[in-house]
Amino acid sequence: MKETFRKRTAGPDGPRVRALAAGSVGNFIEWYEFGVYGYFATVIAARFFTPEGGGEGEALVRTYASFALAFFFRPVGAAVFGRLGDRIGRRPVLILVVSLMTGATALIGLLPTYAAVGGLAPWLLTLLRVVQGLSAGGEFGGAVALMTEFAPPGRRGLYGAWQSFTVALGLLGGAGVAAVLASALTEQQVQSWGWRVPFLLAVPLGLGALWLRLRLDETPSFVRRHEGVPVRPSRREVAGAIALGAGRVMGWAAAGYTFLVVLPSYLQSTLDASFQQALVATVLANLGFAVTILPAGLLSDRVGRRPVMLAGALLVTVLAVPLLDLLQDPGASAAVQGAAVCCAGGVVGLMAGPGPAMLAEMFPTTVRYTGLGLSYALSNAVFSGCAGLIITEAVQRTGDADIPAYYAAVACAVSVLALATVPGVTRAVEGETR
Repeated sequence: MKETFRKRTAGPDGPRVRALAAGSVGNFIEWYEFGVYGYFATVIAARFFTPEGGGEGEALVRTYASFALAFFFRPVGAAVFGRLGDRIGRRPVLILVVSLMTGATALIGLLPTYAAVGGLAPWLLTLLRVVQGLSAGGEFGGAVALMTEFAPPGRRGLYGAWQSFTVALGLLGGAGVAAVLASALTEQQVQSWGWRVPFLLAVPLGLGALWLRLRLDETPSFVRRHEGVPVRPSRREVAGAIALGAGRVMGWAAAGYTFLVVLPSYLQSTLDASFQQALVATVLANLGFAVTILPAGLLSDRVGRRPVMLAGALLVTVLAVPLLDLLQDPGASAAVQGAAVCCAGGVVGLMAGPGPAMLAEMFPTTVRYTGLGLSYALSNAVFSGCAGLIITEAVQRTGDADIPAYYAAVACAVSVLALATVPGVTRAVEGETR
């Protein structure tokens, strides 16, 4: 295997292949873990957030509060690791963040539960979630900078789309592991110890990612800019671009987490679906998501980022409520409902494919790691990290089962306005203009 990898990466395209592989594997681990946490949210609620006499709904809200807290530390990680990455290089910082993510994820699988250590259990879990949030904040900016700065002319959209594609693979990987455990183990075994297995699997995954990143080259753009006199935009210019970037991806963040991560718990807690049924729906949604990402990125290299992303945001705005109504319809067949959630994932992929390249093109090399990382992290902190908390609490208070659809549709409608400002023509070559 090592010899095959060396042969494939020894030619003129070798650094690009290594960049895609090293950037992709870190994203896979990050989103595998976040997916697993979402898929096992009801189990984690029972193990860590349910003292004797506590209600299941209250525990689930607390579980999603911990989920949201990790996302609010993502901008901190994006700022800290992004600044390091723009100063000392993409490679060393990406090695550090994947090590932190792997260690924190594995430790979650070893944590004592509420039954063993009482009120200390949720605090330990939350602390590890914070570490994950910090490392995840540093992962996105570095991985996208790495991939897009190694991209050949006219292929930045496709290369950047690999970040989103490995998000889909990570979520699918988490769903697949959860589905296997749910089928192979009894419900009691899953509740007792089976939920730990997906988190412990992060160890071999993380070691593989570390091996790949240790063999990385620094990006040509970073080397070129730091050999000369770097041109740095003003803080006001960077802050304005970060705010605009966050607005452009807020629909992607909200719809992605609503349909791809929060869906299992929503189906179980609101529509009384079984754990297995909820996982099947999630796998179908993520398959639809995965299928459209790379074509969307490639299409954006030809027609521009704006029309592709606008199409995705507009479709979610229009179709979110009908989709949820279809899932609630007892007369709808399983095949029709499965096709609907698959299409929902595919529509999100239209935003996720061109999104990384769009963000990368908003910032020069000297602040790219920080700028695009903060844009994405801020949007995700509010619209992804809070999705489960807001949706679960709102459904409990109002009894309205369409809350997830309203949440995704409103976010995408606002995102449409920001996406309308995306330039119609993308920059073809990083070194020519930035």
